[in-house]
Amino acid sequence: MAKTQQKKEKPSQKKTGDKLTEETAVPAVVEATLGRGGTRGEITQVKCRILQGRNMGKSIRRNVRGPIAKRDILMLRETEIEARRIGKRVRRSS
Repeated sequence: MAKTQQKKEKPSQKKTGDKLTEETAVPAVVEATLGRGGTRGEITQVKCRILQGRNMGKSIRRNVRGPIAKRDILMLRETEIEARRIGKRVRRSS
């Protein structure tokens, strides 16, 4: 009887987006608070300027949960996606 040999799999290399580490997070400084969102107002929309990385110097809107103030430093996992604007509510009369 021939025994089947199973090849040992090599450990896969970690991708950069798999886990959040200090190396993958990018610092950004809060420039202004734009408004509150969420059903209970628990989300604050802020405008922040990215301090390092590929998008350094870019100013983007982000949604933040928890206490936040001007000149705070945020550590962003990604810097490509921007939050939607908190717009005016359109009220339709019937």
